[in-house]
Amino acid sequence: MGGLSSLEGASHFVIYLARKGVTYDSDYVKKVMHEVKKRDYDSNSRYAQIIKNFQENDMKLTDERSLFDWASKQTYIQMANMMMAAAMLGIDSCPIEGYDQAKVEAYLKEKGYLDTAEFGVSVMASFGYRNQEITPKTRWKTEVIYEVIE
Repeated sequence: MGGLSSLEGASHFVIYLARKGVTYDSDYVKKVMHEVKKRDYDSNSRYAQIIKNFQENDMKLTDERSLFDWASKQTYIQMANMMMAAAMLGIDSCPIEGYDQAKVEAYLKEKGYLDTAEFGVSVMASFGYRNQEITPKTRWKTEVIYEVIE
């Protein structure tokens, strides 16, 4: 299992959850708009229509899978920020995608940590201090993987 060795050696392990069903007219979005953004908001409001257009036309978020995939992408932003902050503090980290999502979610649900109707596991990361030298990474030269367009 991809994350098992990292889990065993990590002092901290983060499981990032993505919220399911975040549509422009969902109860969650309405709650965020009312309680956090302090906006008047309903499914027909101007701002709701902007979000609807973004979801349905710009991003093509028209089914549960595409909505969850988009929400999962948002969790990668938080993970990247956490990993960067950890690196600045000299803490090692490792992003983990290689895991059995159904098993992880079943375990978390059984322990009472996850409501699978509302959330799904997106990605995981381990954090800690290394206790051994890390094998140097081998990578393509930067000129091979990207091109600067001026």
